[in-house]
Amino acid sequence: MEAILAGLIIFGFSLGISGLKIDREYERGVIFRLGRMSSIKGPGLYWVIPIIDQKMQVDIRTKTVDIAPQEAITADSVTIKANAVLYYRVLDPDRAINKIENYSMAVYQASMTTLRNVVGQNILDDILKNRDKINAQIQEIVDEITEPWGIVIERVEMKDVEIPQSMQRAMAQEAEAVREKRSRLIKASAEKEASLMLSEASAKMAENPISLELRRLQTLTEIGAENNTTTVMLIPTELITLTKDLAKKIHDQSH
Repeated sequence: MEAILAGLIIFGFSLGISGLKIDREYERGVIFRLGRMSSIKGPGLYWVIPIIDQKMQVDIRTKTVDIAPQEAITADSVTIKANAVLYYRVLDPDRAINKIENYSMAVYQASMTTLRNVVGQNILDDILKNRDKINAQIQEIVDEITEPWGIVIERVEMKDVEIPQSMQRAMAQEAEAVREKRSRLIKASAEKEASLMLSEASAKMAENPISLELRRLQTLTEIGAENNTTTVMLIPTELITLTKDLAKKIHDQSH
């Protein structure tokens, strides 16, 4: 009799010990009592009724979903491949367990289809230049899908966009044409500015002939400083003007 009593005590003690559970800081225990949702336990040490209670553990840390490259046609009919990374976290372990069979797989499928749909609604230039806008659209849509499951989408980032070779060549040619146009505009602007400055300088010299002679002398000095073997003689402006006037008088008298 004593042996049976001792056995029952040991069995009861073992059964009670088996009801002790420990969850880490980032874990929560969803407790089902006779198949019905009972409570959410953790973190730390707690006790559940052996046999009667069943526990499912949920990790509430942020998780990463690597979305495989998806082929899609943009709004301007360009076929591209795009991939992304998505970050999500379980806010409500109760709904994550009871509202969806496999929430991690469900999040992946939702993000994958949303990526294709959003890419198809935007033109290629927006996808390449406004990735923040595309990321926000994907995040908003996926978050709306996962909200009933007790899951929040924290961030979405597009990683790579693969463009067909023919389109890459066309884009390179377009970029080259834009750079050439910019270069020509800058050159034309510089030439315009230089011509205006020369025009102003010539007007000033016309008002003061001495300045023109000084400039001629400076040019002669610069030529001599270069050790040039050719000697250049500059004719004074007054002599040129006098020669022109004399030639005009002779022409008028002959007629």
